[in-house]
Amino acid sequence: MRVTNNMLINNMQKNLNMSLRRMEKIQDEMSSGKKIRVPSDDPVGTARSLKLRADLKANEQFKKNADDALSWLDTTETALMQIKDVLQRARELAVQGANGVLTPEDSQKLAEEAVQLRDQLVSLGNSTYVGRYIFAGYKTDQAPVELDADNNLNYLGDGGQILYQVGVSDILQTNITALDIFKPGGKDLLGDMQSLISSLNSGDAQTVSGLLGDLDIHIENILSKVAEAGAKTNRMELVVSRLEDENINFTKLLSQTEDADMADVIIRLTSEENVYRSALAAGARIIQPTLVDFLR
Repeated sequence: MRVTNNMLINNMQKNLNMSLRRMEKIQDEMSSGKKIRVPSDDPVGTARSLKLRADLKANEQFKKNADDALSWLDTTETALMQIKDVLQRARELAVQGANGVLTPEDSQKLAEEAVQLRDQLVSLGNSTYVGRYIFAGYKTDQAPVELDADNNLNYLGDGGQILYQVGVSDILQTNITALDIFKPGGKDLLGDMQSLISSLNSGDAQTVSGLLGDLDIHIENILSKVAEAGAKTNRMELVVSRLEDENINFTKLLSQTEDADMADVIIRLTSEENVYRSALAAGARIIQPTLVDFLR
């Protein structure tokens, strides 16, 4: 087969273009920091990258859910602790009013304080988190606790469960309803508070004494709810910690899959540059001879 000068030149140009394309690809890796430009560069790596990105996105949403749930639980626990403090103070008033030696004026002063405690219980029953009533079930846009004109409790919420998904199969209920707090087992907390107020106003020490057991039941109920909220808070803190660790792990795996090894890129680019320069030098020697050169 006869090799012509045109064939040499065409092959040289083809090889130079191939070398330039390889350098272009390596330069893209260097400038972008990514070793996968298009799926064809690494189909397996591309599939793995897409899966990791989807997992990372889902994990970030779980983290947001967990942070929101943790804040809800913190607000709930704080409100319950304040309710407990109010009830303990109400019990102290009941103990004072039950001794039978108070003057009518002293009993009325205790009754006035008991009224303030009752109103504070209503206010705490309508506690909110970012504008949502935490004890209202699903009806978070409506205050769940209301006293009518006769100071009877009206519960305006429902028994809905507020659920947060904090994992693929990890769903946690965060809320406690006002009925769980104010009417445990059929006992009416605000009704008992109203009875305490009326008995103190009338100086009925015997009725006040009988209410001590009812107040103890309510205090025990609140303490159990505090423990429940605390346990959920501890669990949610563990969930948040796990999700943070998973975010770090997913990000690291994604980096290993997508990010270019800059040291390796520099070595490959230098090698390709040397190949290209050598090809140019060889091409110059091939193109240089002419008929005049042979006639000399």
